[in-house]
Amino acid sequence: MPTYLTSQDIAAALELRDLTDPDHGPHAMQLLLDTVVDALTEQWGIPARWLRTSPLVPVGDNYDRLGFDSDAITRDARYSRYVSPTVMLRSHTSASIPWLLRTFDPSAQVDELHVLPGLVYRRDSIDRTHVGEPHQVDLWRVSSMTSMSVEDLDGMLAVVVDAVLPGAQWRAVPADHPYTEAGRQLDVLVEGQWLELAECGLIAPALLTSCGLDPRVWSGLALGMGLDRALMLRKGIDDIRLLRAYDPRIKAQMNDLDRWRPVSTLPSISRDISIVIDADDDDETLGDRIRTAILHRIDDIESVTVRARSSYDDLPESARARLGLTRHQVNALVRIVIRPLVHTLTDAEANELRDRMYLAVHQGPHRELIADGR
Repeated sequence: MPTYLTSQDIAAALELRDLTDPDHGPHAMQLLLDTVVDALTEQWGIPARWLRTSPLVPVGDNYDRLGFDSDAITRDARYSRYVSPTVMLRSHTSASIPWLLRTFDPSAQVDELHVLPGLVYRRDSIDRTHVGEPHQVDLWRVSSMTSMSVEDLDGMLAVVVDAVLPGAQWRAVPADHPYTEAGRQLDVLVEGQWLELAECGLIAPALLTSCGLDPRVWSGLALGMGLDRALMLRKGIDDIRLLRAYDPRIKAQMNDLDRWRPVSTLPSISRDISIVIDADDDDETLGDRIRTAILHRIDDIESVTVRARSSYDDLPESARARLGLTRHQVNALVRIVIRPLVHTLTDAEANELRDRMYLAVHQGPHRELIADGR
């Protein structure tokens, strides 16, 4: 039975500041995106059309009309945020592409770069590089005047890399997307490690056809990029929470694309918990439950890591009885690292946070809470 968002969940999601939107205040993310868009339009000599659409989208546009299989794991309610059987909070900005393509007059003369930025909504793990509401942009060159090729795609990648990380070494490796052909994953070499920057490909003829456009006339390039990752790489930031921090020392550095200058780091507080969870729970589902439970304190949490999992058969009967474990559950040992960005916590405050997170994920009949000694 699917789980749908409550009205409070939806309101909280829609109230979150979109760092790509100038109407929500200036941010370095906007500068970086402008740099990429300006570089592409200058290279191609075509205009850019910016589109900001509602994050509430039809499930059909988010998945079906983009060619996702009906059994694709990404559709699972454990990873996507459903509002109703037919509406969801978009899991990628590509969800607006079917609508966009349907707006074209099939006989029109068009060659434009379409820029679709904004927040997307997922259920994700908690660590220094992941959030449940990352920023993304889709950059689609759609044309009825020029036939796009793999060579054009490679040229686009070179421009994007030079705009985000000038001079960086990059590679394009094959990747499958249901709405592109010749799909690629764009990786950049950063401090000796290959990191994903974007996904791209030629617009699939089947997608054009389904939107009423003749693929013998229409073609294009499709690229999707995570803007949080791109900005962190550009500025050398190693903690995604910094992008939204309100501390003046941090916030002042989010107005430019200069390298990050670290401010004083507060000490971390670790808490280990032993919990009972369903066997198919993973870091993403646990992270999402914790975010929901401590919504206004989530920036105090640096990471939540499952360090070990023990199945029913892995444990002796005495341990199963103590935990109240059933055959469809596992015992997980989880480490919580608490490290606020701008203020210190007392042990009592850390323990209170620990207990709230414990209650959010523990599904066994017996509780081990610090606050009440149980």
